Amino acid sequence: MKSCKPKNHSVVADNLRYVRRFASSKLSKRLSEQLRALSCDSELSLRHGDLLLLNQGWYVTHAGLLRLAKRHHCAGIHVESLPELCNPENARYTFKATVFTSPRCYGFVGYGDADPTNVPIFLHGAEMRIAETRAVNRALRKAYGIGICSFEEIGSLERQTPDGPARKLPPESVNDKGSDGHEVNRNGSRVRDRLCQIIRQHKLDAELVKSYAIDFCRTKTLRDASRENVENFITHLADWATKDRNALLCQLNSYVRANAGAA
Repeated sequence: MKSCKPKNHSVVADNLRYVRRFASSKLSKRLSEQLRALSCDSELSLRHGDLLLLNQGWYVTHAGLLRLAKRHHCAGIHVESLPELCNPENARYTFKATVFTSPRCYGFVGYGDADPTNVPIFLHGAEMRIAETRAVNRALRKAYGIGICSFEEIGSLERQTPDGPARKLPPESVNDKGSDGHEVNRNGSRVRDRLCQIIRQHKLDAELVKSYAIDFCRTKTLRDASRENVENFITHLADWATKDRNALLCQLNSYVRANAGAA
């Protein structure tokens, strides 16, 4: 097994404990080894939402990449649109991002594009921001040697594989069976209270937040979501609400249009 810096041993141990506690089934040897390497090399944390496990593969998150850049004292990120590759009328945008790991760094470049064909339907209207995020993510992954794709770069979980369309993993239930056979809620009041606190603090519409959470967790109902996905959503929601509440409101308001269209 690859040796690890002493200060990173705790991250490795914490990630493995987290997986054992919340995963519905045991990780394969390949996934376990990848998690150890990501934990050891980059200090990416499952508990803090730096990593997600989707379709039997690890994905790094935008928040995780930003925390990684901060730990390594990133000198700056320059982002610019590429007008010749943009078509606002068709909601098609392309950005170029350059990450400078030090004041003398020449820069690591990444490109990101987004349009309605490669953005989940519930995020239509946010193509420009998604393109920018994808460009930043690719540049950060190059700069800090992250070989796995970021969650924000994927357009859909049902992507093609050599054997045909990839199947979505069945959701990990947040409910356990008690000794009497009845379901026992694992999320508990602590998680619900934290979500309610964020909604009250930032004056958000609870029903729209619920719709967003269901899409984020990729489940039919919030009850079907795993505790890990719910906690990742809460972390994501709190982070976005603090950094750019107006952008979050635009995202939430898209569900008003979607619900009206479905009615």
